[in-house]
Amino acid sequence: MALRPGEELLRGVLERIVYYNDENHFCIGELRPDKGRQAVTIVGTLPQVQCGETLALAGHWASHHEYGQQFKARTFESTLPATVHGIRQYLGSGLVPGIGKAYAEKIVARFGVDTLRVIEEDSGRLREVPGIGKKRVQEIKAAWDSQRALREVMLFLRTYGVTVNQCMRIVKAYGNAAKQVLMEDPYQVAREIDGIGFKTADRLAINLGFANDSAQRLDAGILHALKEIEGEGHTGFPLDALQAHAADLLQADGLKVGERLRRLVEEKQLRLADGSVLLQLPATALAEERAAQAIVRIRNHSSQLPPIKIEMAVQWAQERAGFGFALEQAEALRQALRCKLSILTGGPGTGKTTILRALVDILAAKQVRMLLAAPTGRAAQRLSQATRKPAATIHRLLKFDPANGGFVANENQPLNAGFVVIDEASMLDNRLASALFRAIPAEAHVLLVGDVHQLPSVGAGNVLADLIDSGLFPVTRLQHIFRQGKGSSIVQAAHGILVGQAQAPFLVDGCNDIDPRHDLHFIRAPEPADCVARVVELCRDWIPRWFPTLNPVMDVQVLAPMHRGVAGIGNLNEALQAALNRERNKVTLGTTTFHQADKVIQLRNNYDKGIFNGDLGRVSHVNSEAGTLAADFDGAEVELERMDLSDLQLAYAISIHKSQGSEFPVVVIPLVKAHFLLLQRNLLYTALTRGRRKVFLIGDPVAFAMAVRNQEATVRHTDLQRKLQTLAG
Repeated sequence: MALRPGEELLRGVLERIVYYNDENHFCIGELRPDKGRQAVTIVGTLPQVQCGETLALAGHWASHHEYGQQFKARTFESTLPATVHGIRQYLGSGLVPGIGKAYAEKIVARFGVDTLRVIEEDSGRLREVPGIGKKRVQEIKAAWDSQRALREVMLFLRTYGVTVNQCMRIVKAYGNAAKQVLMEDPYQVAREIDGIGFKTADRLAINLGFANDSAQRLDAGILHALKEIEGEGHTGFPLDALQAHAADLLQADGLKVGERLRRLVEEKQLRLADGSVLLQLPATALAEERAAQAIVRIRNHSSQLPPIKIEMAVQWAQERAGFGFALEQAEALRQALRCKLSILTGGPGTGKTTILRALVDILAAKQVRMLLAAPTGRAAQRLSQATRKPAATIHRLLKFDPANGGFVANENQPLNAGFVVIDEASMLDNRLASALFRAIPAEAHVLLVGDVHQLPSVGAGNVLADLIDSGLFPVTRLQHIFRQGKGSSIVQAAHGILVGQAQAPFLVDGCNDIDPRHDLHFIRAPEPADCVARVVELCRDWIPRWFPTLNPVMDVQVLAPMHRGVAGIGNLNEALQAALNRERNKVTLGTTTFHQADKVIQLRNNYDKGIFNGDLGRVSHVNSEAGTLAADFDGAEVELERMDLSDLQLAYAISIHKSQGSEFPVVVIPLVKAHFLLLQRNLLYTALTRGRRKVFLIGDPVAFAMAVRNQEATVRHTDLQRKLQTLAG
């Protein structure tokens, strides 16, 4: 292609068409250059171009006053059709066992647009590609024949930049009808499938010809905006604020968005909470209503506990424990025995375990049927160890029934219990709380135990705080740090964070300066790359040397504030996987490779497999040919098919949010200024209190101070408190 003076050549794949005029073929698009990872904006007359085409453009760079730098194309050539790009993307995705990126390149280079026909009708010809033998041809053909629905969607969607995991979720949801659903209403996918965002569906819809201001797009954008807001923890959002947020998201006229908002309320796709300005999704509003009704029902019902002389019981429990309780501890016991629903809150070292053990001993002596539960497996395990009684996760307590898509235990089939104790109650989100309280019999007592200074639930809602703020239930706050906690630097630092002590504790310049007898250190490493290097060095070299009885993978947990960036969870996982796991058996899905012996975390509830969001496991076996693996989750080995792997992630490093309810022998916390968006006091406090024996902070002391000073935790918009107060009268 001839270039004129001052012009340059730009090559890359057209990933998105932002605007296209059918009359004059003027196009604005996003192109990912062959050299460079960031997409760039291109503009020019580009007749009949398609997403996925590889283009060579002649032109020059210009700066637009509103949209920034753009490449203005004078002329172009299409060097690789979109269909071939889609084929190469699909084959290189890791979904066809036997073909990785290298072989995908070779196969497409050899057969071009004829690739699909060759694999489908004349697979023997694949042996023309260097390195592919008879056995590999058979594996490729078998996988090809078994993946028809997935292949059709992959070839269609990969052109538009949809990820492998997203494609798999779409096929899992719609099967052979997936492509038809996408063509007719791409926004349906965003509404109905977890992990498929509005932006993905919107990009696809616009490229399929849907108008920017169509009712379909505006409705989908509004519903997506509210779901996005729910993802931040709110169970509803003020009407005016939602209108403005949705208009900004859609780049649409606010009045038109307001009209569609009112129509969605009329059509009952949105709920306006009674006596409130909050707009809610119907399922969210219903869960909140049912939770409030069940909680008030328990509160108002008479107790069925056997007669208990409370003062004598408290005295008996103190004698059994061998020491006297503090006034606030004794009061917590009285409230739990006297009141139908009570709340116990306090930080580490304040004696919550002592009270739980005393309460359980009293109830056991009175032969009361108790149920003990917590939101996560690790929290349930700790509750069981503390009370010396069996404890379960809330999900297992309620028994999910996949056939009916709900829990077995509910208001019609309540749990068999006279007293229910829920630990780590700050983790209760709106929907889980609704299911739990509806399943508790009205005559039972309930004690909620939690630390209000921790992060609120990952899911929408702020249940524990709403119950406390309602003023309807007795709350005991344990504030005194007892002797067993006074010797702990971790406990002291945690309470220091709560009162605003912003100086980084026990600061050292390197691992050589650490005294392993102390339980808390801050290793200085201000730059993100240095921080990652120190994390790897500590986990690979020093911790195994200092603590040889600990498992260096499962007993050590890195907790990071953010997913992206140099010191983010993704990069930390890759670095730690390379440093700690030398197993070569592996399976790849998209950009993630799982090796045998890798530490992994489940990202969504999988009731069929009995594993839940936040469960940690270790890969016990990998079948590279089939693209499957087995993982051990708390002693239970679970077989995971290819489709299941999209809900799995490496877990050498996990988010602080995902660590809630868990404790680990050793915790490592990278903390740099690049994390500034999420640096908050309750985030740092939660991370620090996950460490049972040792905590190592690594990073920039300034970032520590930033987190401590930022106590402006995001206010969650919920309606549970108002609903409770209305029902209670």
